[in-house]
Amino acid sequence: MSDERLITWMESGESRSALWHSEAGTAPPRRVVIADDSLTADAAYRLACEGTAMLWRGDFHNARQLLQAIARRVDRKPAKVARQRVDAAAPLDAFHRHRLAQSQRARTLGMLLLPFEADYTVALRRAPDVRQACQEAYGPATQAFVASLRELLGVIGAHEWRRNGVPIAELGARIHPHYGVFSPIRGEYLALVARAPLPAHNLAFDIGTGTGVLAALLARRGVKRVVATDRDPRALACARENITRLGLGDRVEVMLQDLFPPGRAPLIVCNPPWVPARPASPLEHAIFDPDSRMLRGFLAGLAGHLEANGEGWLILSDFAEHLGLRTRADLLGLFAAAGLVVVDRIDIRPAHRKAGDRSDPLHAARSAEITSLWRLAPAH
Repeated sequence: MSDERLITWMESGESRSALWHSEAGTAPPRRVVIADDSLTADAAYRLACEGTAMLWRGDFHNARQLLQAIARRVDRKPAKVARQRVDAAAPLDAFHRHRLAQSQRARTLGMLLLPFEADYTVALRRAPDVRQACQEAYGPATQAFVASLRELLGVIGAHEWRRNGVPIAELGARIHPHYGVFSPIRGEYLALVARAPLPAHNLAFDIGTGTGVLAALLARRGVKRVVATDRDPRALACARENITRLGLGDRVEVMLQDLFPPGRAPLIVCNPPWVPARPASPLEHAIFDPDSRMLRGFLAGLAGHLEANGEGWLILSDFAEHLGLRTRADLLGLFAAAGLVVVDRIDIRPAHRKAGDRSDPLHAARSAEITSLWRLAPAH
């Protein structure tokens, strides 16, 4: 478990405790009260805003409804004021305000807690069987603990994604993401990789493979051998499972490695996190890259791992540029500092729902966003 600390509370006149579990790494609440079906939504909202957690002893479905009611109260009251502030803010200020609001919302909604038995059973009326979902997310069960209902709903959602898979048009198949591994639901970058001209067909490296979708796509395009790397155990397990499911195990090798595997290749592909900001939880590492660590590492090592006449494909959105987190000059400067030149750039506009959602606090940046595949080569 990611965060095993004790949470304590009073119940039936006795002091009790259990292990606290949070994938986001949040500390256990300091104040905990027992709650059941008699608790009203308004009272629960007040307690959550005050930082008092509620350990649920009532009906599971009622707890879900209560969480939804708290969420409506969180979203309703400050929405108009928050929207006005975001509209008036500069893009970077808007981004930081949005992140702060998300953090505060998560903290408030995380105050409704559930007890888990040592086998991941939730011993509440009408509670679903979540043992498989929890085992997929957390690993083998060991002992009883307490976690938030909001986190459990995320675990259940991830289990459904893993079971059903995400259809990938470019593969003609589904990719099954695991809990904590970035899901390829935004397909525009896959379209770029599917149409860019391959410099060679004998070997490619996929850096930071995640679900393994790009490694699979390269193999389906005719690359005879793909070495896919990642440093996250969840991603490695996910990629291996997907590669096996697609029948590509004889062409794709999944390897534990931070960035590059040993040797050189004529094609090296990387889709790093697009936003140079600090993740609020371990689950956000696929989206946020503090100080562009992965981007800088990939660019700095690219020339030394490319074969003669080889190419590095960098897949990157300019969303960070529209937010003011990075400039185009900054990016081009990183290319130059790494001894790289741009062979070509292929662009595509995102078609995801948020790109056209005017109510989104970051709509101005999202509506202008372009995703690019930069074809890079060592300068001669």
